[in-house]
Amino acid sequence: MMEFKIPEKVQKFNVDIKKEELKYHNKRVAVTKEFTFDAAHHLHHYEGKCKNLHGHTYRLIITISGYVDEVGIAVDFGDIKRIYKEVIDSKLDHRYLNEVLPNMNTTAENMIVWIWEQLDERLEEEGLKKQGHRLEELKLYETPTSYATLKREWMISDENI
Repeated sequence: MMEFKIPEKVQKFNVDIKKEELKYHNKRVAVTKEFTFDAAHHLHHYEGKCKNLHGHTYRLIITISGYVDEVGIAVDFGDIKRIYKEVIDSKLDHRYLNEVLPNMNTTAENMIVWIWEQLDERLEEEGLKKQGHRLEELKLYETPTSYATLKREWMISDENI
């Protein structure tokens, strides 16, 4: 059984731990952050309920990998949030997707590739890709039980076809 106790002292920087100890390893590590946005859409050339205008609370799960820096952080969760807000949320939240996305059927399968392209472009623009950061995986939930997945290797292998 685990013993629970209150720490007797709080670890202090440059007393109990040195700067060179903050980075524990040189491995690639992926971090994941989840977001939600609300939007309306309808599908063309589709016989089913989604032919009608309707809305979803989409859930987007973003996984980005990188190598840890001198303090042991691979990808700052705050950076992922900022990029998501600027690149995706600002364009899609509380919007009519058929109007704001490029001409496409606004399926989760189409949307996830567009989202990948937007995020990947921003990582490039901010110099994060040069630092070794890369998108690894996206999941876009349209409902709590229905989602599309996109992985880095699929995007790369499809470029060579």
